[in-house]
Amino acid sequence: MHVGIDFTAGAWQGAGIGRYTRELIGAVMALGTDHRFSLFYAAGFPGAAPPPYLDDLQRLCDAHPDARAVPIPLPPRRLTQLWHRLRVPLPIEWFTGPLDLLHAPDFVPPPTRARTIVTIHDLSYMVHPECAVPGVAAYLRDAVPRGLARADTIFADSQATRHDLQRLLHIAPERVTVVYPGVGSHFRPLPADVCEPVRRKLHLPQHFILFVGTLEPRKNLVRLLEAFARIDRADVRACCGDDDLHLTVAGRRGWMYEPVFAAIERLGLHRRVHVLDFVDDADLPMVYNLARAFVYPSIYEGFGIPPLEALACGTPVLTASNSSLPEVVGDAALLVPADDTEAITDGIIRLLNDAALRTRLRDAGLDRARCYRWEESARQVMAHYDSLSTGAFHDTTI
Repeated sequence: MHVGIDFTAGAWQGAGIGRYTRELIGAVMALGTDHRFSLFYAAGFPGAAPPPYLDDLQRLCDAHPDARAVPIPLPPRRLTQLWHRLRVPLPIEWFTGPLDLLHAPDFVPPPTRARTIVTIHDLSYMVHPECAVPGVAAYLRDAVPRGLARADTIFADSQATRHDLQRLLHIAPERVTVVYPGVGSHFRPLPADVCEPVRRKLHLPQHFILFVGTLEPRKNLVRLLEAFARIDRADVRACCGDDDLHLTVAGRRGWMYEPVFAAIERLGLHRRVHVLDFVDDADLPMVYNLARAFVYPSIYEGFGIPPLEALACGTPVLTASNSSLPEVVGDAALLVPADDTEAITDGIIRLLNDAALRTRLRDAGLDRARCYRWEESARQVMAHYDSLSTGAFHDTTI
């Protein structure tokens, strides 16, 4: 069977769907199979700078002779416009050759005659439209239902997202299969001598709580800053002694990031809050290990990989009691309402000072993280590839 996989996000995006695509498809390749794979991606105009994660794709194809990279000589935005805004019925087979199956891991499939699997990570643009980029939300409201109508199988990252698909887009639940993402094996407890060089490299303070994610409204960072500002030295003396507690934010600037920096200034936190921008995957496990706690009060998540990575590193986690987050962390994290500043403050203080709670959450978190492995995700995906290996073709028109 010839399988086409849209690797555009994996080639261009460091976190989020980009990491999901690289990890999942890498695990699928590692299973070994008789199938052939064409991993196609928007490569940019000829002569332009290559995608930043193209080397990962090339290594994947070098390691698996049954996989090949298929560049499409357009930037991602132009390819999206061509297929999904202008609805040009140019089938992906024009680039890949005939396909038996196509997997779109990033919401919307291209035109194809093959059987199709679509992965839906969340419906944040519908649940919280005020937190979405207006142009992107408008595009997804139009393109996602059309893509789902053509899909033979729909993957969702969580039962919460499966429920959102049923509730908001009226997708029959039997059409949706939950395939949980995994956590990389490099996210694990690490000794101090491995972590301390990263502390020095990134200039991390001795005592800090950590947030990992894009700086955007949905991540609720302004409220986290307001909750953090309520904590004084006396509140965390059991954890930090006479030292200050710091907050480290690791993530790229997204849509409407400016209120985050305005809040840092307004609250007088510029000496205690450190924004690192994107942290490389090689350093991120050490940063989780160095943190006293991980705090993730997001307004909505379709899954929420960062809390899971923190659990896998043995770092106590506080996260929000909404959407998929309780489903992911179970009883291995402290849950608080995302809209309750005082509860976030109290939760952080409790997480830092209560030694018994920290030990319980550390042990429970390590156990919980072991439930989420990319190998298992890949086995589920491959089973669906196999089940769809024969069947009728679709029309190429979007």
